[in-house]
Amino acid sequence: MWRLVFCVGVFALITGCSFNRDWKRAAAYRRGTNDITGSWTGHWRSDANGHHGTLRCIISPNSTNAYMGRFRARFWKIFAAGYSVPLNVTNIDGKFALSGSADLGFPGGSVYTYEGSADHVNFQSRYHSKHDQGRFIMWRPEGMTTLP
Repeated sequence: MWRLVFCVGVFALITGCSFNRDWKRAAAYRRGTNDITGSWTGHWRSDANGHHGTLRCIISPNSTNAYMGRFRARFWKIFAAGYSVPLNVTNIDGKFALSGSADLGFPGGSVYTYEGSADHVNFQSRYHSKHDQGRFIMWRPEGMTTLP
């Protein structure tokens, strides 16, 4: 049993360090005002049970009108979970409509769907699953710059 706990702990540490490194690297790049790629920070809140926590995300292009969102969420201040969501994105004059879904498996709560919007500085989304629903609110990290 202690080996399993050790292996899970090491895996969580390694994947968390990788996300943190990638998130900081993405935050260092200057973005245009018509661009949602890069680092985001904020929080999530469940409407079903009131649980909440911090949330960070890296959005990167995946193909035309498709992006990948890599999320890292904290809950109960000590636990963290990471997952990726393919996002369909429509850009209308710098306002982006986003939608997607991901199966987070049994421990993650099964299939989650997402719908939201973003501009170059603010990101908001609703999420729904069989047993939970809530919202994300994120913004660009402090000190991140954009090009005019």
